Amino acid sequence: MPGKLEFRVVHVSGQDDGFKATELNTHSPTTKGWQSSRFCLYPQDMVLQLDKKSRMRKLQILVHQYNIATKIEFYVGDVPEDTPVTLQNARYTRLGYVCMSDNEKTGFKARELKSVHVDAVGSFLKLVIHKNHVNKHNLYNQVGIIAVNVIGDEIKNIYDPSNLEGDPYIDDPRLKQDPALAGLLNKPDYISPLDDLAFDMYQDPEVAQIIRKLERKKQEAVLEERYDFAKKVKQAITDLQKVGEKLGKMEVEKRQAVESEDYDKAKLKKVQMDEYRLQVYKQLQLHDLLEVSGSKHPQPVTIEPVRQQTPPPKLERLEKTPTPPPLPPPESRSGKLPYDERPLPALKKTQSPRDVEDEAEGSGSPPPTARQPPPAESPPPPLDESGGTGGGTGGGITEGPEEMSEKDLREASILIDVFGQPLAAKAYSKTWSFREDAINSVQKELRDLPTSSPKEETRNMLRAAIFLVQRGIKDKVQAVFKAALSLLRFILKDFISLHKLGKSETSYAVEKTLPGLIQRSGDTAARIRDEAKAFVLDIAQYPDVKATHLVPSECTKPFKPSAAPRLSLSKTEIVEQLYRDLGLENNGLTVDNLMKFCVAALQHNNGEIRHVAERIIIDLYKTVGAPVKDFLPPDDDKTRKNTLYRQIFEAFDKIDGKPSKEELKRQKAEEEKKKAAEIEALQAQLAALKDLSKSSGPAEDTGKGGTNVKDEKKKPKGAPHAKPKVKPPPEEDDTSTLFQIDKTCIFCGEKDEAFTEEGLDVHYWKSCPMLKRCTDCKQVVEIASFTEHQISECEAKGNFSKCPRCTEAIPNTEFDQHIKDKTCNAAVADQSHCPLCHENIPQGEEGWKNHLMGKDGCKHNPRRLQALNKAGKQAGGVNKGKSKLPMRGRGRGRGGIPKR
Repeated sequence: MPGKLEFRVVHVSGQDDGFKATELNTHSPTTKGWQSSRFCLYPQDMVLQLDKKSRMRKLQILVHQYNIATKIEFYVGDVPEDTPVTLQNARYTRLGYVCMSDNEKTGFKARELKSVHVDAVGSFLKLVIHKNHVNKHNLYNQVGIIAVNVIGDEIKNIYDPSNLEGDPYIDDPRLKQDPALAGLLNKPDYISPLDDLAFDMYQDPEVAQIIRKLERKKQEAVLEERYDFAKKVKQAITDLQKVGEKLGKMEVEKRQAVESEDYDKAKLKKVQMDEYRLQVYKQLQLHDLLEVSGSKHPQPVTIEPVRQQTPPPKLERLEKTPTPPPLPPPESRSGKLPYDERPLPALKKTQSPRDVEDEAEGSGSPPPTARQPPPAESPPPPLDESGGTGGGTGGGITEGPEEMSEKDLREASILIDVFGQPLAAKAYSKTWSFREDAINSVQKELRDLPTSSPKEETRNMLRAAIFLVQRGIKDKVQAVFKAALSLLRFILKDFISLHKLGKSETSYAVEKTLPGLIQRSGDTAARIRDEAKAFVLDIAQYPDVKATHLVPSECTKPFKPSAAPRLSLSKTEIVEQLYRDLGLENNGLTVDNLMKFCVAALQHNNGEIRHVAERIIIDLYKTVGAPVKDFLPPDDDKTRKNTLYRQIFEAFDKIDGKPSKEELKRQKAEEEKKKAAEIEALQAQLAALKDLSKSSGPAEDTGKGGTNVKDEKKKPKGAPHAKPKVKPPPEEDDTSTLFQIDKTCIFCGEKDEAFTEEGLDVHYWKSCPMLKRCTDCKQVVEIASFTEHQISECEAKGNFSKCPRCTEAIPNTEFDQHIKDKTCNAAVADQSHCPLCHENIPQGEEGWKNHLMGKDGCKHNPRRLQALNKAGKQAGGVNKGKSKLPMRGRGRGRGGIPKR
């Protein structure tokens, strides 16, 4: 079975005078360790020689808290056969290396313990220590090692299944009686926790040796089937471990007092340690447990029936052998001591109410009263592992928390360095009440911390407490979870501001705990889920937390469409409430991160999550408007086929005061119906005129001897083209006159035989130089009234505003800059203003025709050149703007020309 191997340092490349390499030969709480010389050259090397040639199984190295090497290499050394075992004859084989942390996260207070499992045989161990991590505390670029531990087997005791010679347990006769003992006797790879470096570095050396002796006694008692005695020894080992840690701490304080030449305090510490040690040894009856008298015979045991009228006491040792009264505390002679320095009274385990109830249930008798006064001879209640008096029935205590594993010890190093291993053991206990008590104890200690405490010490306590909060937040027990929230609330709301630790520590606390809180907001337990959400929203309002912008930034991180629904819903609800509580006023919430979060939430397969995201988007649109649309698909018919986006865009329309698509469809249908009726009426009038002209004779007269053409009606909206209403003259064939007028464009005056009813529609749509298609509503509109159309009649009229200077319709997105620049061509009171080229032109019909159709007219009218080219090819073609037919639709925006 591997054990601790003794060694001594036989070579080192350099050392500081106050931290010599011989410090590594022993392990204790007061060990100072080795440090390299100041401003040394790297790498440094060190050689350890084992007492005997051994098979090394585990290497441990504890480094300095700020004089930290970046890397340490390990080499195993041996000498050839028949060669003296000397340093000069050693030949080395490289095993590997470990890298060390720079320790910034712990504030350079925690020491890193590295454990490496190896399998190598040799007599020497060589360490090659590389250059140091640079930090403000390491002024001389040194590296330091506090302790080195080597665990393994001496070669003569190495376990070899093929060679059974030399193994004291293989032929043990007890194996024949009880084969189950083989598992206890033959454990070739088992490493005792008592051989771990963490054990020696926290324990008083004398107590550590006693614990090792008791461990051997316990194993012997098990092999001899003395189980009652083994149980007593086991409890004594647990109690002594707490005592050893206390004594180790007092030894360090005594050493510090000596170094500062405070000899009164050093003497007081020595007296306390001696009295404390003597008192504990007597109370534990250590002389009997170690069996110094040599008696190993088991004590007689009285066998009692299972069912009893009254439950027997679980432990009878203290009743058979009364414990001597504890010595008077040192404060009776040396003044009042701090609470955590009081001597440890009797360590006694009595029955708890639960134990009594369990036994009473088995025996069929009612349980006795839970609380009973302690007997007169019983010692005062003992202290628990955190230094306070233990609870329980009749002044006793229940069992303490379990021992921490090596992994837990490494993980909890920051907690152990600040609050001690007993509290860390509670925090890692499997019993939830211990975990809750650890958190409450830390909160009490933080509340009692004076504001005059050093900043470095306060900061370290804060970070250790945050480490504990992180564990509490993950705890499945609600009581522990609530205790963690209470501690975190106190830290963020009171502790940081009270001790003036600054924004960096607030950020540290939030960054470490917020992800866990958000994760718990998706917990299966509704109470924990609601408490987590409420707590996140609560701390977001704290002034110090609000200034960091961390809560909104963390909460608005998008999640995947396949993310857990419960967690995603909680996160979306948190974001919605954050926006309602905080708004967008420099607090970490922006249109960008909100919309990216919501767009991702809209893709989730859970409808409830999509609905909450939709609410956030609509609320955001009420505040900022158009920028929200930049993150969504284009608002078109294809997008609106999606029900979700249709609901969002219809909500936008409602906010903008626009009719919904359904309302627009209804209005359009009504307009189409009205237009169809108007066209039908016009066509009926035209047919009546044609019939009248055919039935009228040449002798008929109008009374004026000439043509009596009525004034042309204005063209109603929706008519594809105008057909003027005329009365036939008595002496001419009015049918030819009617169709002659019909083949003329009423806007530009162009005449063409192809201008039938369909031909005029094509002319209006493609080539009439007096008309223009609106890009927003697709209607054909007179250029003269295009501005008025955009402002008052177009479907997109809400997107335009009228400039008071140039009187043109300017898009809302450009309106503010347009007004600010003042570069537009100002309109003149007695002239018209062209919306194409922005020039002022003479008023009236002739002015517009000359500008839009003339040779030197509007350069921005693409249909002008087309009309001029066509006129040049026709003999006696276009009227060149002299037609007496009035322009239709002016002032009515659409000009009566429908969409094609």
